[in-house]
Amino acid sequence: MTIKLQQPLLPPEAPPPPETKNPRQQDAGATFVLESKGEWYHAGFHLTTAIVGPTILTLPYAFRGLGWGPGFFCLTVMGVVTFYSYYLMSLVLEHCEKAGRRHIRFRELAADVLGSGWMFYFVIFIQTAINTGISIGAILLAGECLQIMYSSVSPDGPMRLWEFIAMVTVVMIVLSQLPTFHSLRHVNLASLFLSLAYTFIVVGACLNAGLSENAPPRDYSLEDSKFSVVMSAFTSISIIAAIFGNGIVPEIQATLAPPVTGKMLKGLMMCYTVIFVTFYSAAVSGYWVFGNKASSNILKSLLPDEGPALAPTWLLGLGVIFVLLQLFAIGLVYSQVAYEIMETKSADVNQGMFSKRNLIPRIILRSLYMIFCGFFAAMLPFFGDINGVVGALGFIPLDFILPMLLYNMTYKPSRSSFTYWINVVIMVVFTGVGLLGSFSSVRKLVLDASKFKIFSDDVVD
Repeated sequence: MTIKLQQPLLPPEAPPPPETKNPRQQDAGATFVLESKGEWYHAGFHLTTAIVGPTILTLPYAFRGLGWGPGFFCLTVMGVVTFYSYYLMSLVLEHCEKAGRRHIRFRELAADVLGSGWMFYFVIFIQTAINTGISIGAILLAGECLQIMYSSVSPDGPMRLWEFIAMVTVVMIVLSQLPTFHSLRHVNLASLFLSLAYTFIVVGACLNAGLSENAPPRDYSLEDSKFSVVMSAFTSISIIAAIFGNGIVPEIQATLAPPVTGKMLKGLMMCYTVIFVTFYSAAVSGYWVFGNKASSNILKSLLPDEGPALAPTWLLGLGVIFVLLQLFAIGLVYSQVAYEIMETKSADVNQGMFSKRNLIPRIILRSLYMIFCGFFAAMLPFFGDINGVVGALGFIPLDFILPMLLYNMTYKPSRSSFTYWINVVIMVVFTGVGLLGSFSSVRKLVLDASKFKIFSDDVVD
């Protein structure tokens, strides 16, 4: 008799644990808009477009409120501080990536490091206000460029400013369908060369005007009353701070292919080389020629309403065209945060970037966003004054305060160290600058209020 030994019953095999997915892979805004494929020089292109824009043509006007010595000092200090600030931000981002927490959005980085939920909403509010404001301003200035070219050809033509803004808006709607931040790399390379081109044109035109027989009389004196001098100085400081402002460094760094160590520093060095060439040459040449009569756009000083142009009109017209073309790139760069927020909520990451499910919402939402920006640009041709307040309240915390605070919280330098105290001093000083700059910007808003007209044909400087 054979006895069969029964095999012991084994417990059923446990199912394999579910595959853990990278949160980034489940996030359409990160996967699509902020895809990470870029090299360091692509970051340089993006940074240059975000900082070096037609606003550099207001630098002679900023010098007008400061004079030669303080003007040079403020321009240099702002350049050094912002380079340092953006470098610290890149170090904090690299530190978080090495710790397994790669952040691709400013708001998430701030909320993680500072451990405060409200910080997430504070940053997203400030970022959205700045980026939307810049997009509106870019459309308004581009419409003004078209109006200038039209007026030179047909001085008594019937077309109005809002019609040119509508044309710009249509172009922006088409360009906004470029799906990712990384896909703007070639556009932003062209933007870099455009910024150099119109800066050299303006510098050449200023030198020509200053050495010609019709050179305007030069007066570098400041205003008479001490209060006006102080207010003008802080307005000028706010202008320079806003010109150096960025506010989207984490989003630009997010476009870099990992590992990102050291790449952002190279991109910053490329960007600040362009800044050094363009900012100083535009500021010095424009202020040298026009002194305290410099307009808020030096091109307008070269093309006075009365009397002949102070430089060949064809050359200035070429400069206006270059400015117009670069404004499209600037509008696109500062729209990326809005697009990323839209696609995080509207797109399905499990379907292709160009699938019908994702393509149709993208076209609709981005078109509506540009229509919104274009409508406000046409309705508020005095938006520059409003943007001055937004810039003072927005760029100062994002670019001059938070990076230092995030670095001190992340790396925890000794309280007796030079790094710790230089960061604290920068935060305290620029908090004061931001408050006083906001006050002076609001004051200018009130003084200019009598000129404000909705859907006006004239842009208030």
